[in-house]
Amino acid sequence: MRSKHCQRISLQKIGKRFNRDWIFRGVDLVFESGNRYALTGSNGSGKSTLLQLIGGMIQNSEGSIEYSDGSGVSIPQELVHQEVSMAAPYLELVEEMTAMEFLDFHQSFKKLSESKLEILNAVQLENAAHKQIRYYSSGMKQRLKLAQAIFSEGSIILLDEPTTNLDQSGIDLYEHLLNNNVRDRILIISSNEPREYKQCNHVISVEHYKQRNIVI
Repeated sequence: MRSKHCQRISLQKIGKRFNRDWIFRGVDLVFESGNRYALTGSNGSGKSTLLQLIGGMIQNSEGSIEYSDGSGVSIPQELVHQEVSMAAPYLELVEEMTAMEFLDFHQSFKKLSESKLEILNAVQLENAAHKQIRYYSSGMKQRLKLAQAIFSEGSIILLDEPTTNLDQSGIDLYEHLLNNNVRDRILIISSNEPREYKQCNHVISVEHYKQRNIVI
């Protein structure tokens, strides 16, 4: 069973701690489709943790997150993963696979919006389609990570430091991908680099929620 597309994510009094130390507390935020959001903050501020929490990769320590469709109907937590796609430096590719094999594998659990070859053309990897990923440069790997996130059919795109390992041509490509393929989805970018989130119309400083950091 597939969920309806998510059009709203609501965070209420969200907090996350590791051991006895709170990373952030009291996070009240709403993310809506058709908008682009940037999570900013210094290293260690918790922006990557918050991004992973929004995507359901980790659990919050307090508070609640609600995902809902265009009618305001809540989407069950167990179906949210169908709507989320993510690219991040800490998410590894299956390097024994070729790019075509990797996208085929990815498509087995998350539908892609274009054909595999069209996706590789879009990120300028068509000539390396049948090369094992372990022989890719770091920039090529990053373009493939962005491809699987942006061209997944889910309604929520999460990008953490999206231009990592990209040269200027790769950064230009990244901007082109956002301009032409995000459409009416929810885009959330975690970054300290203004060039990575200059297309966002909402900028949220995670530092604000560090003020509520209390050791208990």
